[in-house]
Amino acid sequence: MENGNYKTYKYRLYPSKTQQFLLEQTLETCRNWYNTCLAERKEAYENEKRSISKFEQLRNVKELKQSNPYASNVHSHILQIVVQDLDEAFQAFFRRVKAGEKAGYPRFKGKNRFDSFGLKEYGNGFKIDGRRLKLSGIGRLRVRWHRPIEGEIKTVRIRRQAGKWYACFTCKVKEQPLEPTGKSVGIDIGIYHLLATSDNEIVDNPRWYRNSQAKLRILQRRVSRRAKGGNNRKKAVLALQRQYEYIANSRKDFLNKLAHSLIAQYDFIALENLQINGMVCNHHMSKSILDAGWGYLKQRLIDKAAEAGRQVVLVNPSHTSKTCSSCGALFENLSLEDRWVECSCGLSMDRDVNASCNILKRAGHVRWGKSTDIGLRLPQEATPPWR
Repeated sequence: MENGNYKTYKYRLYPSKTQQFLLEQTLETCRNWYNTCLAERKEAYENEKRSISKFEQLRNVKELKQSNPYASNVHSHILQIVVQDLDEAFQAFFRRVKAGEKAGYPRFKGKNRFDSFGLKEYGNGFKIDGRRLKLSGIGRLRVRWHRPIEGEIKTVRIRRQAGKWYACFTCKVKEQPLEPTGKSVGIDIGIYHLLATSDNEIVDNPRWYRNSQAKLRILQRRVSRRAKGGNNRKKAVLALQRQYEYIANSRKDFLNKLAHSLIAQYDFIALENLQINGMVCNHHMSKSILDAGWGYLKQRLIDKAAEAGRQVVLVNPSHTSKTCSSCGALFENLSLEDRWVECSCGLSMDRDVNASCNILKRAGHVRWGKSTDIGLRLPQEATPPWR
């Protein structure tokens, strides 16, 4: 399978009490090993101004398994993945420092702050045995196979989330381009409407987090009133975690289906290249922006387009709402409260639909040019082609 993409398939696990104990013990061993490696790197730089590489710490895995009775029963690949995770955290730290962003030095992991471990080679430490997942040192775990797993399995990540256990398989799958439809669309994403298309279709914003705030407030108050370290507090925290998980899953399910629908309908999709990290600095709008899931929807469209042979273009968002999509005139006094635009040229339509038409026009020189790129493309020109 030379050509293909990587996809992750996530399945719920149902471990027995003994298996759950072994999973939690493996997580705790990995957490301690992560903190040990982080302390080694930190002390070496502070005392000797010396950087310890990933390969130096990988060589210590064998010694750890011989000296630590808990690590002796853990597959060596799991401990190697811990070292790789720490190295990736440091690489991200160095990248942020170089870019002048907030650095965020890698942190020591406290109890219940380390929730996953991985294996990197199918057949070596893990494999699918009938209807169950066989993990080295843990046994055969029951899996809810709610969908077929496709492609060649490469790695697995065991994750604990809100008291539940999941297996995330990374698979290499063949490309499956869709039949061309010959249709193009511009999409304007927002808060009042989740999105509006140049085909005059509007999708309302479900406001998942906003609509759950009353219930979250009760659950958070319940946690704050429980004594720290008690079983009742653990139960309250678990209930709060599961409510947050429900909100996140509802948002992802809706946006995944929406992205699938758009990719199936259109060969070419134009979006605004919004700088979301900067926009959420506005504390009046940040909660609504993050609740809408703009970044997740954009990334899903880009990923699904690459898989299906579609094209996604990100354009400059400047004045897309304040420009007439018919004549190009600028609406000087348009405010956020104005949901309908009218122009002297005769145009009269919803402001978000007008913006989506401008977005499609702004991406026109890429769509009708000689470009054959599949997936994401950023136009070189920042101004609309008609201006």
